[in-house]
Amino acid sequence: GDSCCNPQSMGYIKKIVENKIPGIYVLSLKIGSNLIQDMENSFFMNVNDQVREVCSQLAKDPHLKGGYNAMGFSQGGQFLRAVAQRCPSPPMLNLISVGGQHQGVYGFPRCPGESSHICDWIRKTLDLGAYTQAVQEHLVQAEYWHNPLKEEDYRKNSIFLADINQERGINETYKKNLMALKKFVMVKFLNDTMVDPPISEWFGFYKSGQAKETIPLKETSLYTEDRLGLQEMDKAGKLVFLGVKGDHLHFSEEWFYTTILPFLQ
Repeated sequence: GDSCCNPQSMGYIKKIVENKIPGIYVLSLKIGSNLIQDMENSFFMNVNDQVREVCSQLAKDPHLKGGYNAMGFSQGGQFLRAVAQRCPSPPMLNLISVGGQHQGVYGFPRCPGESSHICDWIRKTLDLGAYTQAVQEHLVQAEYWHNPLKEEDYRKNSIFLADINQERGINETYKKNLMALKKFVMVKFLNDTMVDPPISEWFGFYKSGQAKETIPLKETSLYTEDRLGLQEMDKAGKLVFLGVKGDHLHFSEEWFYTTILPFLQ
């Protein structure tokens, strides 16, 4: 529901980074030919196609050929992780995920978009058939819908999240590329009412088979089997878990300056 250059959100972030780090080059990714398309694509464009488009933009940008730092907000955090895993050239140096849902979501309590009818439609669609082919290919939020009561359906039919989380087998290239990061920074909002469960922002999730008890990353099979290299990255000090008070994407400029900007310098 956001766009690359909204002066209240992504455009604002671009501006304050440029102001605080003189001479830095900041690219705010636009998916589509205009801001309306960019907003609509955040709901309706197949995430795999979005990742391919971003990889193309990055590869063509001469400013980034020596490597770049990536920062994604909410679903942008997990989408940029897919970029890191699938597109090693140019190299991503640090990945900063601000409220990204790395184990997906199981619930849609508050919709990020401004259009309530879109939000209501998404909720109904997810309830009816998140793992049908048509919904998977045409509704972004279904592509990271992770139903702990239907793990087999999720593993078999999720066209995006199950792939980048190595749920159907090990893609060694994904693992190698992610482990090439210097730092993988994950910000969790401690009072988040939008991401369900909030621990997904730190790679935790519901314990399989129910939707009440959650487990942290270190207790997940993704970590214990080290399917993505996260255990090895953790031991090497490459994983950074940050908690910030506030609801989803609510943070102060001061927090951003003192906590996040150092990773971009």
